[in-house]
Amino acid sequence: MMIHNDISSIAIPRPVLTVGIFDGVHLGHRYFLEKLNERATQLDGESVVLTLWPHPRMVLNQEGNHFKLLNTLEEKKKLLDQAGLDHLIIIPFTTELSRLSSCDFIREILVEKYRISHLVVGYNHRFGRDREGDFENLKDCAGQYAFGIEQMEAFQTASGRISSTGIRDFLLRGEIRRANSMLGWDYGFSGNVVGGSRLGRSIGFPTANITMDEDYKLMPADGVYAVKAELKGSWYRGMMNMGSRPTVNDDPGLKTIEVHLFDFDRNIYSERIRISYVARIRDEQKFQGIDALKLQLGKDRKKALGIFEGTATDFGE
Repeated sequence: MMIHNDISSIAIPRPVLTVGIFDGVHLGHRYFLEKLNERATQLDGESVVLTLWPHPRMVLNQEGNHFKLLNTLEEKKKLLDQAGLDHLIIIPFTTELSRLSSCDFIREILVEKYRISHLVVGYNHRFGRDREGDFENLKDCAGQYAFGIEQMEAFQTASGRISSTGIRDFLLRGEIRRANSMLGWDYGFSGNVVGGSRLGRSIGFPTANITMDEDYKLMPADGVYAVKAELKGSWYRGMMNMGSRPTVNDDPGLKTIEVHLFDFDRNIYSERIRISYVARIRDEQKFQGIDALKLQLGKDRKKALGIFEGTATDFGE
């Protein structure tokens, strides 16, 4: 997949294009992108996703700093590449761009810059100022500027349609397995390992403290999780606590992310790490003391191993 950040000098033969955010690149998105690739092949063109960055809701500050994304930009690039696209165009989203009507956007961006051959939109897709560009409006613009257009049907599962909003809701409730089943990949994040209090090592559960790459990345509910961790190309199993560590910390606003890797004893301070959530084990809770915390950590480890081995029957979700 070719990635284009400079929108002024792109020459794509017969672009079969869609416009979207694709946050999460979930199973519904994958279905849509597969159909986009098929259509591009049928039309002897090349498949193109045009996405906006930053997310419009972040630029327009519609929700303050509360709105979080399922993907960082780098994660999204990798997931879209895995979908087999020919091209990804990333356009900087600005307040000026938000004022363009859908037909003005089509004329100034899709027609004049990219010479669009065919536009593919989703079943409920809208774009342009105040999202006024519905399918009927877009068809009028397509006729005016002489390119093809079609609307894809919705992707359905046994439990209904998949949406990025629904996945965010599951994550915020800690329902990792349901979120992962809708994504088609294990939700996670990347960051750096930093120094901590070293309490875990003193009680037999050494942990790596992690700082996330981006603060706009959505994090699941606080609690203890079975996770997989990638370090220098190798994967390890472990368990992770996200929250305020109430047993040893009196400040509920001081949040940390600590991962304990099984059968692992290596200094990894300052290393890059990738965490993937597998399942939620329990809520974070306050114990009577360090001995009670150590006892619970032993139970958490046993349950996490059961999750990995497929023998666990109860989860904290």
